[in-house]
Amino acid sequence: MLRFRSFNFSWNEASMRSVFLIFLFAIPLGAQSTGTPATVEIDGAFLAHVKSHPSLAILDAVRAEADEAMKVGPYSVMDNDETPPSGDKHDYMSLAPYWWPNPATPNGLPYIRKDGETNPERYKIRDDSEFNKVQSAVHALGLGYYFTGKEEYAARAVLLLETWFLDPATRMNPNLNYAQAVLGVNTGRGTGLIDVRGIPRLLDGIALIAGSPAVNGQVQEGLRKWFTEYLNWLETSKNGQDESDAKNNHGSWYDQQITGVALFLGDKDFARRVGETAETKRIVLQIKPDGSEPLELARTKSFSYSVFNLTALEWLAVEERSAGVDLWSYRAENGASISTALDYLLPYAKGEKRWTYQALNGVEGDSLTELLLLAAMNYHNPEYLRDAEKLEKKPDAETQLLRAEAEAALATK
Repeated sequence: MLRFRSFNFSWNEASMRSVFLIFLFAIPLGAQSTGTPATVEIDGAFLAHVKSHPSLAILDAVRAEADEAMKVGPYSVMDNDETPPSGDKHDYMSLAPYWWPNPATPNGLPYIRKDGETNPERYKIRDDSEFNKVQSAVHALGLGYYFTGKEEYAARAVLLLETWFLDPATRMNPNLNYAQAVLGVNTGRGTGLIDVRGIPRLLDGIALIAGSPAVNGQVQEGLRKWFTEYLNWLETSKNGQDESDAKNNHGSWYDQQITGVALFLGDKDFARRVGETAETKRIVLQIKPDGSEPLELARTKSFSYSVFNLTALEWLAVEERSAGVDLWSYRAENGASISTALDYLLPYAKGEKRWTYQALNGVEGDSLTELLLLAAMNYHNPEYLRDAEKLEKKPDAETQLLRAEAEAALATK
């Protein structure tokens, strides 16, 4: 028996999944759908509907963001001056954000934790910031290509992907062994996986450019191989297992990330098991009957972290719908659910109640906009849509798409 901390697989099942993934290597990314993109988060069917019934406001926002993304990168893990402990600059590395030099020791080691206070030393190693620029740009370029058909958008996205993931001279190795290191304590931690929580958005960008000639067979096979190896690392490495075991937002983001990768690779059975486990491993454990999230309330940025964890759970619920798991409707025996967590936060976001927990960065009501739009469409609740419209400030293209999808869902209730 091959045992992982979250799931148990027999060798036969693991072998069958490997054969299945090898078979998928031969399937062009675009062949999974002729008109509907095989996205893992944003709804591909709704994107196809918007494409056939275009909104000028959405198209203008998509074009503007894609045009900006044309100026991004390319970036590589090789850009750093520092070298990871492995001696291989192809390994991703970053420093833990809330750890600072120890004033009680001559050399400042070991570093000590100051929750919520980011040490600017973190920014000297650029892998975290550059990866996030890549994933945001690929997502924007993917939407741009899908809605306009402009090949330059797809070509730029492929350049970013090849540089970060595929080119032997610049590629990142498929691991996060040295992410969020604490100087004087370790060379990397499971918590570092949260650096790349945007991977499902990047995978959506890949799905959106699948119909372009720029996404040739070599690119398709290379990306599938990279993410297959990365999925194996997420399952089997100590850092991956530690993050899977995390009880707070880190565990939620782990589930969201690993589910997105599994769906990209076509493994809905694996994604389904994550979702079924999340009912008790995440929702029951993290959310109280009144909707509060105690593990996040203990943080110095308690409102932000409560929203942050709920963001992971809602996007996980979005992903799990395609795997046949309905986390939106799941309600624990004590009444805890995704909706109770949202309802707990909403009056504070609207200014109807005063937040009494520590909040170094205050209460940013507009941070609930995305969550309210997702909830409006999945609970068919027009009040959530109205609250989102009141709270949102500068909606980007994705927010406009989510709002349009929520409006469509409510119109067909």
